[in-house]
Amino acid sequence: MRGPRSAADVWEDYARIERWPTWSPQITSVTASADRIATGVTGTVRSGPLKIPFTVLAVDEDARTWTWRAAGMTLDHGVLDLPGGCGTTLRAPAPYRPVAWPALWRLTHRQQPGHRLHR
Repeated sequence: MRGPRSAADVWEDYARIERWPTWSPQITSVTASADRIATGVTGTVRSGPLKIPFTVLAVDEDARTWTWRAAGMTLDHGVLDLPGGCGTTLRAPAPYRPVAWPALWRLTHRQQPGHRLHR
């Protein structure tokens, strides 16, 4: 997913776990063993009534990539610095991709607090 936000800003929204519900519409809340993603961090993502445990398997801050396991799936994410903004990468099982696209769109297009998203 490509968008106008900077790769650094998008990475921070990935890396700071408490921010996940601000850009991922399926996440209603999240609790974690740390404030920032790091190898070994565990937690629970709430999606409506569902409580989904997760574990962060790997993080490379310099490359802006991370891998986690949730709901029996291993998900690989990345953020690329592109001219005019950023791009995200996702390697995930096919059933998860349609759920991920709205979140990745919001992540790459999100405005500062107080601004509305426009598609």
